[in-house]
Amino acid sequence: MESQPATVPEAPEQAVQLSAHDRERIDAIKHQTDLSQNQAILEYGADVQGKISHFADQVLGEVRAKDAGKVGDMLTDLLLHVKSVKVHRLAEGPGFLASLPLIGGLFDRIKRFMAEYQSLSTQIDRIAGHLDKARNQLLQDVSLLDKLFEQNVLHFKDLEVYIQAGEEKLAEFQRTILTDARAKAEHSGDPIDIQRADDLGRLANRFEKRLHDLKLSKTVSLQTLPQIRLIQAGNQELAEKIQSSILNTIPLWKNQMVIAIGLIRQKKALELQREVSATTDELLRRNAELLKESTVEIAKEAEKGIVDVETVRKVNTDLITTIEEVIRIQREGRNRRQAAEQELVRLEQELKDKLAATGK
Repeated sequence: MESQPATVPEAPEQAVQLSAHDRERIDAIKHQTDLSQNQAILEYGADVQGKISHFADQVLGEVRAKDAGKVGDMLTDLLLHVKSVKVHRLAEGPGFLASLPLIGGLFDRIKRFMAEYQSLSTQIDRIAGHLDKARNQLLQDVSLLDKLFEQNVLHFKDLEVYIQAGEEKLAEFQRTILTDARAKAEHSGDPIDIQRADDLGRLANRFEKRLHDLKLSKTVSLQTLPQIRLIQAGNQELAEKIQSSILNTIPLWKNQMVIAIGLIRQKKALELQREVSATTDELLRRNAELLKESTVEIAKEAEKGIVDVETVRKVNTDLITTIEEVIRIQREGRNRRQAAEQELVRLEQELKDKLAATGK
């Protein structure tokens, strides 16, 4: 078996700026690493690499867990409840109620609407409570992901230290031990020396592959950082939309419903007054002129404060549009997270396949 000619590799370039503490760690790792031992090469950086894989699994779990379908269902439920309220029904004529006594015909519709509104309001409050819990959970997840991000940064730096130490150690090994062994084998021609030099060359090649695996892990770690931020951004956006629904949309909807009911009651009261005035005019002809003047003045003043039902309907439509926008943004966020999940699964499998291939 012939030995390969001895070569003196150049010292590896320092890819990153190292602190004095990192320099001490690199020297300690180099001192503890014996490239003539198979087990040392196999286990080099394995603990850090395993942690990176664990963190990648955690991020993948976050992507899967953050399918906001439940939150989306609650927002959809809220939208259906808001749509179910038909404000324009209050302005409709009494229909068959016209045959009933005057007061019952004018006010029974409003009473039924108020009962329906109270029921819906209770259901919406319940949905809002669930949404608030979901929002708090999303914010807690954002804090958890902050810790995950910082841990990933630390392990990314650990990988850089191990890679730098490994490259320096490999260069020293090739420059000294391997070169000396090859020179000795070439000089002596002893098969034992030649085999020893060949074994050391194979160990150096294996360690170089091991460093390549660590560099792949470093790339995965680096890719994980923006992935974590993307998940956080989705959580924060959804939490803000939920908060907007709880603090703005729902109270605004309730306020507008109360205003609408008040305006319709005012209109009904005016209609009642007109009916009473007409009946009184018919019964008391002596006061007809005075009653007519009073009724006209009341009508003029009352009409100034009445809001068109179309305006209320427009406000209700805008409210529905706002909630639909929230659902759309949430659906898009879910699609992005599903895409991120598929990409993470692919990257994780690619890394596992690569590690499995190098172990063969």
